[in-house]
Order: sequence, then C-alpha cells, then structure tokens
Amino acid sequence: MAKFDDINGRILRELEADGRVSNLVLADRVGLSPSACLRRVQDLERSGVIAGYRAVIDRSRLGIGFVAYMAVGLSKHTKEAQEAFERAVAHAPEVVECHNVTGTVEYLLRVEAADLAAYKVFHTDVLGTLPQLSSITTYVVMGSPKDRRA
Repeated sequence: MAKFDDINGRILRELEADGRVSNLVLADRVGLSPSACLRRVQDLERSGVIAGYRAVIDRSRLGIGFVAYMAVGLSKHTKEAQEAFERAVAHAPEVVECHNVTGTVEYLLRVEAADLAAYKVFHTDVLGTLPQLSSITTYVVMGSPKDRRA
C-alpha cells in the first residue's frame, strides 16, 4: 500500500481536478521534483489508490436531458431476488449507477435518459416488468451545484 501523507493527498486532489495534467506541472504544483512525483503517482497506481483515469463527459451534448435517482424496493429480500435485479439493471443502458443500500429500500439507481418520455419507457417497460420490485420512488435532478463524479 502506498504511504499516505500530505504530499500524496495533494497529488490526488490535483489528479482529481485534472487527470491529464503533465507530470512536470503536477510536480510543480505539489512541490516535488518530476522524478519524485512520478514515483509517487506510480506507487499510488500500483497500490490501487488510483484505480484509473476517466473522461468527464457532458451528457447533454449527447442528447441526455433527463437525470433521476430512483429508490427501488424489492418484494423479496433473498440473494436470488437481488441477483436477478442486478442482472436486469446491468443490461439497462439508462442505469449509469446502481448501489445496494441500507434503509427502507434495497437499491439507489442513477438513471439518465434523453427526456421524460424516454424515462417513462424505461420505468414502464424495463423496471415495471421486473417481478421482484415492490416500490419505485423517483427523484428528478433539477440541477447539480456540486458533482465530483468522474
């Protein structure tokens, strides 16, 4: 495991803000020589602290205009019911995140669709056909003043 200190913390913050920053610029920002900075970044990658790099995509430019979170309850609390649900949402392109949670429901989904009509089709024709569902509550995203997902 990579040692975690203030410098590694600064490296991670800089890479979260801009994963494409050059090693030379990163080293300058965190106060290291380029070779020492590169060693630390490689150590963070090898240890799994840095799990990968991604492009942040403006979904609206791809025609995605509707985002919602869905709280989904299951009628059965069995392993089989959970696995069947997870298999079904794994094949649904509208579901961009699926989290198994504690509380009054079993799952929290992040769903993205072109518009309300496309969401309704997903809600009715995909989720609405799953026999293990007992409840669906939708929270429509009206804005995201803070969103650190990559």
